[in-house]
Amino acid sequence: MKVRLNLATTPLQTHRKFLAGATLIGVFAGILFLGLGWHVYSVRKSNEALRARAATMRQEMEGLMRQRDDLESFFKEEQNARLNERSTFLNSLIDEQSLNWTQMFMDMEKIMPTGVRLISIEPAHEKGQVKVKLQIGAINDEAKLKFMRALENSPSFKEVREDHENAVEPQPNSNDLDRLQVQLNVVYARS
Repeated sequence: MKVRLNLATTPLQTHRKFLAGATLIGVFAGILFLGLGWHVYSVRKSNEALRARAATMRQEMEGLMRQRDDLESFFKEEQNARLNERSTFLNSLIDEQSLNWTQMFMDMEKIMPTGVRLISIEPAHEKGQVKVKLQIGAINDEAKLKFMRALENSPSFKEVREDHENAVEPQPNSNDLDRLQVQLNVVYARS
C-alpha cells in the first residue's frame, strides 16, 4: 500500500471552499438571469398586446372619423340642410305645445305664499329644458323670500335666480299692495 505524504514545508491548500462558493454564486446568477429574462419576455409580450390594441383602436377611430366626415358632408347638402331646419322648427313647436300649463300653475299655486302675486310668466324651451321667466309682486321682502325659498325647495322648480328687483311706490286709489316687483328665472322640471 502506498501512502501519499506531503513532505513539503507548507501543506497543500485545498480550494474546494472557493469552488463551492463560486458554484453557489453561479447558480444564483443563473436563476437571476432566467428570472430577469422571463420578466423582459413577459413585458415585451404585454407591450405587444397593448400595441396591437392601440393599432386596432386607431383604425376604428379613423373609420369613425371618416364616417363623421361623410355624414357632415351629407347634412351640408342644400336639400338635407333645408330638411334639417324644417325638422328643428317642427320639434320646437312640439316642445312648446308639450308644456303642461295647468300642471305648472297647480305647482305654482302650491308654493305661492300670502303677499305674493304672479304678474307675468314667459316659458321658453332651451336645450331640452323649460326656462321660465317670472315677474312677481310682493308686499314686502319677507313675502318675496318665502316665495323664493318655496321655489328652491319645490321638486318642480330648480335653478332659481333673481334677475332684478324694483321698489314700487303705492298708488293712492289702487288696490295694488305690491311694494316690490321681482323678476326671476327658474327651470321648470316637470316638462
